[in-house]
Amino acid sequence: MLKVGMVGVGAISGIYLQNFDQVFKDVKLVAVCDLIRERAENAQKRYNIPKLYDTMEELFADPEIDIVLNLTRPYEHFEVSKGALLAGKHVYSEKPLGADWEEGVELVKLAQERGLWLGGAPDTFMGAGIQSCRKFIDEGNLGEVIGGRCIFAYHGHETWHPDPDFYYQRGGGPLMDMGPYYITALINLLGKVKSVYGTSRTTFKERLITSQPHDGEIIHVSVPTHYEALLNFECGATISMLMSFDMYENTQTINLYGTKGNLRVPDPNGFGPRENIRFFDGATQEETGIGYSFDYSENSRCLGLDDMAAAIEQGRTPRASYLQTYHVLEVMMGIMKSAETGAPYVLTTDFQRQAPMDPSLPRGIL
Repeated sequence: MLKVGMVGVGAISGIYLQNFDQVFKDVKLVAVCDLIRERAENAQKRYNIPKLYDTMEELFADPEIDIVLNLTRPYEHFEVSKGALLAGKHVYSEKPLGADWEEGVELVKLAQERGLWLGGAPDTFMGAGIQSCRKFIDEGNLGEVIGGRCIFAYHGHETWHPDPDFYYQRGGGPLMDMGPYYITALINLLGKVKSVYGTSRTTFKERLITSQPHDGEIIHVSVPTHYEALLNFECGATISMLMSFDMYENTQTINLYGTKGNLRVPDPNGFGPRENIRFFDGATQEETGIGYSFDYSENSRCLGLDDMAAAIEQGRTPRASYLQTYHVLEVMMGIMKSAETGAPYVLTTDFQRQAPMDPSLPRGIL
């Protein structure tokens, strides 16, 4: 069993801590660290975590730790992941891999040079929803995928998030924040992206926070908050994608159009759909529901980390490794570059889907 040290005990850490404690068996959390020591202390007490460190460097130096779990803010991912890799630790990071392309390139090069695995979120594609859709498509039920449309749109984090400012700074914005979920789901359903074309804008230069504890403060927005993009896949499908923090209607959807019908894919920000997966059959002109073929329909964050730990011990490629997060980062960077230049962007990274989840394994074992 591999042992994990967690750096960053903010909002997203709660579900990781819960699933370490209650679900996953291939990893053990042995240490926590946060700049706000009280957060780390609270986690340590609640979940009986053996060690607490004041600095990430102290945590990296612990010989008992095999994997560093990086749950810091997006613009902090690079320094934490780099420090852990330099200390000889495998790394699993929240998304994105880096705040820009150069960060991703350096981290991947460092991991390869040192023979370490660098994995990362999202792992929602490993849940019941996307895995069931993958099985449905791989079995030929949708026919050849012609194209599709995916949308994430709402009016931002400032009305509910306790610390929304970073969503509008470097490494933030709807594409970097939510794009990884949608792009990761799409490449696991359809395979490699070949080229992208994108447009962007920053509609509101300032945002008023109405959530506690920063109610009344103003956010000065420094990143685009509305993207439209076309993703051209190696399989021949073209998917249009909308990512926006500027729209008042709350929409999260992926629709795929095949030669045999249309498939409504569940929200990739979750592990299982809130309602049944829907298929509109072109032959019968009827819509039917598709049941789950796999486990993990509830919030199972930590699933990708557990799989990486199991893969390291088994000598296989993790499902959520840098081979995936690197491709996803380039898709996003390509959309941004295209939006700046007005020209399509051709990807340089490769991507091969890993094996689907095995529904025969006991729960919490990968």
